[in-house]
Amino acid sequence: MSYAAVNPFNGQKIRDFDNVTDQQLEVILDQAQGFYEASQKQDVEERTEFLNELADEFEKNSDKYARILSTNMGKLLAEARQEVAKTVSFARYYAKNGVDLMQPKPYNDLPNGQAQVEISGTGIILAVEPWNFPYAQVMRVLAPNFILGNPVILKHASIVPEAALAFQEACDNADLPLGAFTNIFANYDQIDHIIEDPRVQGVALTGSEGAGRKIAASAGQNLTKSTMELGGTDVFIVLDDVDINEAAKDAAKARLTNAGQVCTAAKRYIVSSKIYPDFLDALKEEFAKYQVGDPLDENTTLAPLSSKDAQQQLQAQVEKVIAGGSEVLYGDLTPIEGDGAGFSPLILSGMEQDNPMYEEELFGPVAQIYQAHCDDEIVKIANNSRHGLGGAIYTKDIERDKKIASRIETGQVAINSILSSQAEVPFGGVKDSGYGRELSDWGIYEFANVKPVMY
Repeated sequence: MSYAAVNPFNGQKIRDFDNVTDQQLEVILDQAQGFYEASQKQDVEERTEFLNELADEFEKNSDKYARILSTNMGKLLAEARQEVAKTVSFARYYAKNGVDLMQPKPYNDLPNGQAQVEISGTGIILAVEPWNFPYAQVMRVLAPNFILGNPVILKHASIVPEAALAFQEACDNADLPLGAFTNIFANYDQIDHIIEDPRVQGVALTGSEGAGRKIAASAGQNLTKSTMELGGTDVFIVLDDVDINEAAKDAAKARLTNAGQVCTAAKRYIVSSKIYPDFLDALKEEFAKYQVGDPLDENTTLAPLSSKDAQQQLQAQVEKVIAGGSEVLYGDLTPIEGDGAGFSPLILSGMEQDNPMYEEELFGPVAQIYQAHCDDEIVKIANNSRHGLGGAIYTKDIERDKKIASRIETGQVAINSILSSQAEVPFGGVKDSGYGRELSDWGIYEFANVKPVMY
């Protein structure tokens, strides 16, 4: 596996990066184990201070870190700043709440005495992270595990090596202890070697289903705990009592933010048949406001895709969708020429279950739209998927909204707002969208030793 930074807007290579050697990897594992052993004798309060310093580093140098996201994976500069801010919020949450989350929990009135449940670390955690949120995804793993005293070794996506090094630089600038966090540019054999090491007690992956199956299989073979946050075909449900223009505005943003390269993006619109024509017209007007351009230009409204490969893959997927019977309601199927990875937004309809792409995640600015005649049909369409990551429902009737939300087979649902991860709320999926939870108190317990002491 080679690591290279290529600007997806113009296709220009920035630089190549050398892989870690086997000898260097052994040193890294030794250093990580050294941090773990030391951390289990250390007060949690000391680690919360380090996390605050890391948050300060990102906050004080937001533009520097944001520009790297724009040049490595094409994120709009404004969206890149938002990601840096979210990265800060994740660190601040665990810095603020880490001590309380680590406190022993009493279990009283047992049949034979009582118990105290202690929370502690378990060992080295391997984080295999994606390119679409190069900082926030990493902090989701690092922050809770740093509180536990679990060292994190990062294997980042091969197209964002500068972002991976920038995160390492931020940790170094915050003076995190040696071994607490280490970025590596590793090949597949080396990743398997890390998972096989008995000092490694967890694997956290966010990425494609294919990568998840491989890493989960390797972890399972070694009886290593894993969490998987995989793809989604999330729904954006619009009921008949909404403000159509406002719902359409959010619907477009929910699909086109980050060029549609978000696991929880609104990939399937399910719209009440009573308002379907009017909503579709409003949605087209909103889609027309998004134009591909230079992500470093503050006036650009739509980022390019992350790479030329991603552009070509999405184009091939869309062609299969059309060949399978779907039709284009909005947008131009003609590929954008040139060395860049731009992709024009599309709205598709007629995606039936016999379409060969029905269950596939379209990772880019391509939306599907369905109309439904009742709440039961909405739920049926929403649940007719092997994925279950997230979703959103728009209606003025909150009680009706909650009832539908409870019936949808997914890891999280937002009501009258675009679904977005928050430090205080657990994040994860069901079905083929993965297992395990990140963020909130749930995130700190995934790789913890939850140990009852009974007396």
